[in-house]
Amino acid sequence: MNRRTGIAVWAVVALLAALLLPGAGTRTAAAAEVQKTYETPMTETSLLGTSAYAQQFFQVPNYWKVESAAFRLDYKVSQLTINDSSTVTLKLNGKPFYTLRPGTDTNKKVTRTIGLPLEYLKSGVNELTIEGVIQTKNNTDQICTPTQDQGSWLQIFNSSGVDVKYGLKPVGASISDFSRHFIGLDTVQDGLAAVFVPEKGDLNETEAAIYALSGLTGVSENTAHNIPLLPYRADNVKNKPLGILVGLTKNLSSDLRAKLNETSLQDKALIQLIQSGTSSLLVVTSDNEEMLKKAGRFIGNSALMEQLQGSSKLVDEATEVNTPVSSISRYFPLTDSGDKLTGSSHREKNYFITLPSNRSIAEASKLSLDFRYATNLDFDRSMITVLVNNVPIGSKKLTAERAGGDNLELTIPKNLGISGNFTITTAFDLELKNAICTGNQDQMPWAFVSKDSVLQLNTKDRTDMLFNNYPYPFLRDGSFNRVAVVLPKTRDDYTYAALSNLFNLMGQFATSNTGEIRFYTDEVAESELKDRQVIAIGSYADNRYIRDNNDKLYFQYDEKGQGFQSNEKVSIEEGYGRRIGTLQLIDSHYGKGHGFLAITGSSSEYVYLASKLVGNSANLYKIFGDGAMVDKNGQVNAFRFKKVAESEEPAALTQVLDRSDVVSFIVVIMLVLVLVLVSLVLLVRKHRKKRRRR
Repeated sequence: MNRRTGIAVWAVVALLAALLLPGAGTRTAAAAEVQKTYETPMTETSLLGTSAYAQQFFQVPNYWKVESAAFRLDYKVSQLTINDSSTVTLKLNGKPFYTLRPGTDTNKKVTRTIGLPLEYLKSGVNELTIEGVIQTKNNTDQICTPTQDQGSWLQIFNSSGVDVKYGLKPVGASISDFSRHFIGLDTVQDGLAAVFVPEKGDLNETEAAIYALSGLTGVSENTAHNIPLLPYRADNVKNKPLGILVGLTKNLSSDLRAKLNETSLQDKALIQLIQSGTSSLLVVTSDNEEMLKKAGRFIGNSALMEQLQGSSKLVDEATEVNTPVSSISRYFPLTDSGDKLTGSSHREKNYFITLPSNRSIAEASKLSLDFRYATNLDFDRSMITVLVNNVPIGSKKLTAERAGGDNLELTIPKNLGISGNFTITTAFDLELKNAICTGNQDQMPWAFVSKDSVLQLNTKDRTDMLFNNYPYPFLRDGSFNRVAVVLPKTRDDYTYAALSNLFNLMGQFATSNTGEIRFYTDEVAESELKDRQVIAIGSYADNRYIRDNNDKLYFQYDEKGQGFQSNEKVSIEEGYGRRIGTLQLIDSHYGKGHGFLAITGSSSEYVYLASKLVGNSANLYKIFGDGAMVDKNGQVNAFRFKKVAESEEPAALTQVLDRSDVVSFIVVIMLVLVLVLVSLVLLVRKHRKKRRRR
């Protein structure tokens, strides 16, 4: 009995020690550390033909400690599939690691989870390739016959994807390491990062913060989620372990000022990383408003941030903060060193071309594609096709004579309506003779796209004041285009959320940090808005510039300014008009050829609702024309109120000058005419001399 009592006492003591002793608590917390999982979904696709493939790309940031990774494959296979003759092979970064049979369950969706080998993973972008050989004919007589591909398919659903389980490496003491964590895809998705301004600060701080925010969103690895702009308050800081605070020194709290390395900041700005426990705060501050804005541009320059290995940086008049000037080149090399495609049947390589959103492809744009390919192809069935944004623009048959060096020149059709970024796809159909007999050869056949392949682009400015061209006119050629943002005097969290939406999306389109943004309250004089692109945010009641332009808006407020009225495009019930937000892009009367964007609703909540339409690329495609309305149910209605202008043909001289071949021909003709004219003059002089002699 005593022995049992002693054991019980020791058990209680051990339990109390585990719960109360600091060391024991720390070990327990460490052991219970929860691993995170990041899911990268796969676009729904189909593997068509007896030999086909698909690609999936996913990222692994360098601050992850990867514990495991798996590919979740949800698919359905052709009912004619012969399981024993069909295979699906997975490759990670070009290395095969798993092959499976599709199975006999052909009438339902099948789920397979396959572990990814960690030794094949790398920091950055990883490529997962899915190759399928789906046989539907049992060739029992061993006679080689042409294959029929129509019934050979494997449908991969968008519920498929890569799941990575990982832990986080702690944020280092350098600004560069903080920056990598801050813009990380999981950080942004989980809402762990934010840009802050002092709660009772001024609009110069907001301007500096927006320069930083737009630059950060431009390089963020997760564009589907926004980095918020928030007032620096305890409730907003909570659950934000990574933050950037942009503010004048006088508006910082005394405890933050006490931690700064510099106290004299009249002619310079300080960027300093302050860490406490698991939280990291990058403080950007100065006594000088202009220097604070310059430091904001520094934060928005990702190349500079990546180079800061220390925990602080002083920015002064001599500090270079601007990104390189964004030039619009006419020539775009498709690849730096060439690209090889291997394997039979259909193979594709995509090339992403970056253009400012206000630029569209004009006439006489050309693609010159240099390539070579294997000599063992079935040249009766092998070809190359070029697509622009998945629209085919030309094809060419492959031949044995040109296998060592072939070329394809195509004109980009101007009626594709391409503006901004687009994708060029080179699709090779590399067919083998009697492929069913040769088996699947991993490195054969092949094709190679040469580094001499080049795209010659002629572009033109798109100046229509329409959401089809947004974010023009507020961005032009990748830079902020003298933007003026007019805000209510009193700004709540909805107002800051609207600003977050607006500049997260603009930051994704901006390629330069040299443009200008100015922030004002509605007390600003009209003369300050002259020759600026104006964005007015607020309601009829709290923004004078919404009231003053109400008669010019497409969705106008009623006499009391409480809700929107019906117009020529849509009928709006009185109560419903108070429960919607609108976006309206009109011609500004503060400067000819400039734009005025009203983001407005009966209250700040509906202003925020309207701003979500220009908050990410997915919503941007829901709007067109120059006016849009949205309600709480997510119902979006877009309209075009401006009359459609007659298409203006480019001047004949402009069309001629854009055609280098025509220019060369004209030059030759002119030289011939000059020679003929000179010859005539010499002949006339010769005859005159003869007449004088006679």
